[in-house]
Amino acid sequence: MVSYTSDQVFDPCPIAPAVRVIFGRWTTDVLWVLMHQGRMRFTDLRHRIPDVTPKVLSQRLRQLERDGLVTRSYYREMPPRVEYEATPLAHSLVSIYTMVDNWSKEHTHEVEAARAAYSGPLVS
Repeated sequence: MVSYTSDQVFDPCPIAPAVRVIFGRWTTDVLWVLMHQGRMRFTDLRHRIPDVTPKVLSQRLRQLERDGLVTRSYYREMPPRVEYEATPLAHSLVSIYTMVDNWSKEHTHEVEAARAAYSGPLVS
């Protein structure tokens, strides 16, 4: 049980800020591809994540660049070329993503069985 005094602010989930950054919508997809495939252009990244729209992918890449997880390299060529790459900060997430991947492989069937057995109202 957590106890705190009235002048302390209780944070019910201290990992929430990190979770919002590293597990945001499409963030894991983008980072996973860049960490495992290396530097790539927008169109190549888009082909590896086919369900994301170009607009959303562009927004996500800007956010990841702002957060220091992705670098954007612009090359003044004809036509201009832009490439994206996971930063060392992003690569520091590999162990976290590996643990989540292992958990998923080990427990997804249990989650699916629980969903199949659930008879309550669906909540999205």
